[in-house]
Amino acid sequence: MRFAPAFVTLAAVAALATGPLRAAEPAATPEEAKAFIERAESTLLNLWIDAERASWVYATFITDDTEQIQAEARQRVIDETVKLSKEAQRFKGLKLPEDVARKFALLPISLSLVAPSDPAKSKELSEIAAQMEGIYGKGKYCPPGKECMDIGAISDVLAKSRDPKELQDAWEGWHAIAKPIRPKYERFVTLANEGAHEIGYDNLGALWRSGYDMPPAEFAKEMDRLWSQVRPLYESLHCYVRRRLTEKYGATVVPPGKPIPAQLLGNLWAQQWGNVYDLVAPPGGDRGYDLTKLLEAKGVDEKKLVGYGEGFFKSLGFEPLPPTFWERSQFVKPRDRDVVCHASAWDIDWKDDLRLKMCIKINDDDFVTVHHELGHNFYQRAYKQQPPLFAQGANDGFHEGIGDAIALSATPAYLVKIGLLDKVPEGDGDLPYLMKMALDKIAFLPFGLLVDQWRWKVFAGEITPANYNKAWWDLRLKYQGVVPPGARAESDFDPGAKYHVASNTPYSRYFLAAILQYQFHRALCKEAGVTGPLHECSIYGSKVAGAKFAKMLEMGTSKPWPDELAALSGERTMDASAILDYFAPLKKWLDEQNKGQPANPRGVTGSPNACGTPRAVVSDQLRHTRDDPGNTPSNPIWLFRRR
Repeated sequence: MRFAPAFVTLAAVAALATGPLRAAEPAATPEEAKAFIERAESTLLNLWIDAERASWVYATFITDDTEQIQAEARQRVIDETVKLSKEAQRFKGLKLPEDVARKFALLPISLSLVAPSDPAKSKELSEIAAQMEGIYGKGKYCPPGKECMDIGAISDVLAKSRDPKELQDAWEGWHAIAKPIRPKYERFVTLANEGAHEIGYDNLGALWRSGYDMPPAEFAKEMDRLWSQVRPLYESLHCYVRRRLTEKYGATVVPPGKPIPAQLLGNLWAQQWGNVYDLVAPPGGDRGYDLTKLLEAKGVDEKKLVGYGEGFFKSLGFEPLPPTFWERSQFVKPRDRDVVCHASAWDIDWKDDLRLKMCIKINDDDFVTVHHELGHNFYQRAYKQQPPLFAQGANDGFHEGIGDAIALSATPAYLVKIGLLDKVPEGDGDLPYLMKMALDKIAFLPFGLLVDQWRWKVFAGEITPANYNKAWWDLRLKYQGVVPPGARAESDFDPGAKYHVASNTPYSRYFLAAILQYQFHRALCKEAGVTGPLHECSIYGSKVAGAKFAKMLEMGTSKPWPDELAALSGERTMDASAILDYFAPLKKWLDEQNKGQPANPRGVTGSPNACGTPRAVVSDQLRHTRDDPGNTPSNPIWLFRRR
């Protein structure tokens, strides 16, 4: 679901609807408005539950039939939401109680996709949307003469191989699955923008940016402000990692002073670099443990891994997950059918039917992912007493940041307390620990920003179908300082190789979560009375911190997010300084290591620095050709629930 900005007045909400009032219609009253919005909530809740069940069945059992069932359920949600938003016009100009007015503001932006009112177009958009999840879920790379590989197997190659040719083949093999999406995506943008325009937004991107209790233009500026706070830390990390990769692969593969080839960073989208830790670990330093091996040594299975995440929340004073969670969740990829393995947390009935959907692997990454996803589940249950339109997170960045904040407490001391580690490693373990964290957390920041930068521009028409792929790689060069492994053409559709683009899931939430999790962590550590370096803090077992945490979670979206942030931290603005506090020892060390590295006049993001990637670089890998007319269609989907 989408969120409403506090600045939207009821008059503005009413203006979203089209068509004049009938002259004979009697004047509306506040009492009628209250009754209308309560009926709307009740109607929508039933449709949301139906659509959520259909989506669950489809995501865990992909067939043509379940795809159609999901598409029809989603279309009913879209149609009813648009209908109710237009009917809300009758109550424009009324002075209403604050909670009622906020519900009216939430109503028209409760979706991340709004279909046009034309039934044929609405059906077309819904069908396009429903198909994409299946295409993505079924995506495979079939090397010549070898067994086909799904995204999990391909990801393993990117994570473990150190053969540049094998890495390039796997990278290109996965990205090829997105090529057929391109023509469908073009049509999708047209239809989605038409729907958004009908309820008063310039385009779909403007609708997305309206969910943060500030005007859409101000939200875009806020994203830039937060990025400016963390950019120097990212550029220091980029410089150091590039040097170490040059040492591994040679200057021909990773030229000094040039962008990093994306396939060498251990992840299909180069969004997190933790899988190349062994290549860039601080010399002479050791984390003192390997969490994956610790889990394997303890014989941890998928259910036990989830149990660790639940145990953390229980230690803070939260109630255990309901029995149905353990009965109905998907922890393991089934052998007999296609499923969507992308991890997600669900609250099917907006009350207690909580579920987790993952294809869990017993490793350190999924240990963290479980904590993150259960953060959604415990948040969902915390606000279950709120009315339906308030039964969401303060904003979607909050929802994503909750679990990540908990995962920051998965320190060596925490691992000792839960019996995975015998003792906290002695010696100089901070730098290796912080490096591992930075490779996942800091490396992610520019990617978290640019995904929606690209889509906002696509929805606004600033990026046209003629340069979809070129614009994507221009942004990746500008923000991340990475390039593809080989020449890419406009017949490619590399953005669609990322689940959230293919699924029409807004992505700014993940960038905000990357900021907010440290702000939450700093506030919770203070509440728990923990002193010392922020990166050593774990709130595990602190009922005091848990109580303060729960107070914020229970508010849902009943208040503007600054009020809810203040309830936990006393702060009313998002602030990346907590990230800088957390990684301060690593930043100092990186800057020392980067002395003498090739200087560029302009850095990864265009600012001067000692070791960056010039924006003006023209790489052979950024060559683009005209569209290949041989494309075949595929499809993107939307998720109206926040996971």
